[in-house]
Amino acid sequence: MLSILIWMPVLGAAVIGLWSGGENAPQRSRIVALVTISFSLIWTLVLGSQFAIGGTQMQFLENIPWLDQIGLTYQIGLDGLSLPLVFLNSLLTWIAIYSTEKGISRPRLYYALVLLLNTGVVGAFVSQNLLLFFLFYELELIPLYLLIAIWGGARRGYAATKFLIYTAVSGILILAAFLGITWLGGSGSFDYQPLLAQALPLTQQFVLLGALLVGFGIKIPLVPFHTWLPDAHVEASTPVSVLLAGVLLKLGTYGILRFGLGMFPEAWAVLAPSLATWATVSVLYGAFTAIAQTDMKKMVAYSSIAHMGYVLLAMATATPLSLVAAVCQMIGHGLISALLFLLVGVVYQKTGTRDIGILRGLLNPERGLPLIGSLMVLGVMASSGIPGMVGFISEFLVFRSSFPTFPVQTLLCMVGTGLTAVYFLLLVNRVFFGRLSEQVMNLPPVQWFDRTPAIILAISIVILGLQPNWMTRWSETTTANLILPKAAVVAPISMSQESR
Repeated sequence: MLSILIWMPVLGAAVIGLWSGGENAPQRSRIVALVTISFSLIWTLVLGSQFAIGGTQMQFLENIPWLDQIGLTYQIGLDGLSLPLVFLNSLLTWIAIYSTEKGISRPRLYYALVLLLNTGVVGAFVSQNLLLFFLFYELELIPLYLLIAIWGGARRGYAATKFLIYTAVSGILILAAFLGITWLGGSGSFDYQPLLAQALPLTQQFVLLGALLVGFGIKIPLVPFHTWLPDAHVEASTPVSVLLAGVLLKLGTYGILRFGLGMFPEAWAVLAPSLATWATVSVLYGAFTAIAQTDMKKMVAYSSIAHMGYVLLAMATATPLSLVAAVCQMIGHGLISALLFLLVGVVYQKTGTRDIGILRGLLNPERGLPLIGSLMVLGVMASSGIPGMVGFISEFLVFRSSFPTFPVQTLLCMVGTGLTAVYFLLLVNRVFFGRLSEQVMNLPPVQWFDRTPAIILAISIVILGLQPNWMTRWSETTTANLILPKAAVVAPISMSQESR
């Protein structure tokens, strides 16, 4: 059942390449891509409906021998950590395809690459073999590089190459760590579960965990490995930015949580204060740098660096509640950042600029973009942690769980939340309020094609903010088992019990 989710997009990409030609290539390619990803989204919901909440084992497990000589097996499975991220990936891929301009150049290649990108991300989230995870982790690099290099902005070549170099270094470090885990432990297999039981000397754990932290830290990205992200976002098209911020950055936090904390809990406990400090630096740096930006898209990009730091803070704390908070922050940030990048893309499409110094008054009900402005206000409020939205519950859980362990770092990260309100208030006040700028008067109307994806995300942000249990209950048992790997049975952790 799980393989269908991985290989259906590959089949869709093959159909696009072999059949969607001729004069109707753009329309055919778009239809095939939408049908394919819609099926994947529905299939994810089917898997979720059959998922046993509270189960301690991998579900929908598939194990097929592949290259036994090197320890590579096709072993995949789903648990409470990967299921929410798989659903997020399917949803945002659907939104990215739907929001793509219908007249995009080279449509067959574009839609095929987006589907292959989806396959790489899903495969990484469900892989239960370290080498298989690495293959899928590297697979998503190629489509994303091409999506930036071909359909990006004026400096797309520079941004794509920079992304490629950083991610290649990330992959080398991760592969080296995986090889070290297997060889130092004397195992002939890269299968994840057996490797959890091995005990390595603490010095070796520090070296391997350090390689994983830097490798996945590049992907998140954490300061000082972040410089590729703003360039990639600014030059990427809007749908690609949605996928990059909403899903692809989560491969880094997922990898640290699954392979870093999960495999090296002793070394993690020693490094935890340093990791919390690292998270604080990323939060404050991203927030202060976002304040200085005049490009709307670059401001949102730096805000992503800050908000991903909250995930590392929660993971550093490593309590049952904090790990649930980390998953919630990943999901919440994915939805909010996708909404913000979508709206910035619509503003740029209608006005021809993202310069905060030029734009103003876009909430004008007659000649501006009132609905887009209203949705932007909602997205900004969610990112700033206003109650009633998913951003609030995610950040509240992070701070509530981390404060007893790291009070200073948590308080400084809370300052970062206040700074989020500052730079997004500057953006909203300058761009959407006041008298409509003369340079951007009489804007073309926003069609439902532009509105629908943003409305879907806005509704999701509000619903999960009002009913966070729909988001937390999937991950409670799995995340608790990451820090209690030898427990025979782990009951779901109630947030109310943890608070008491």
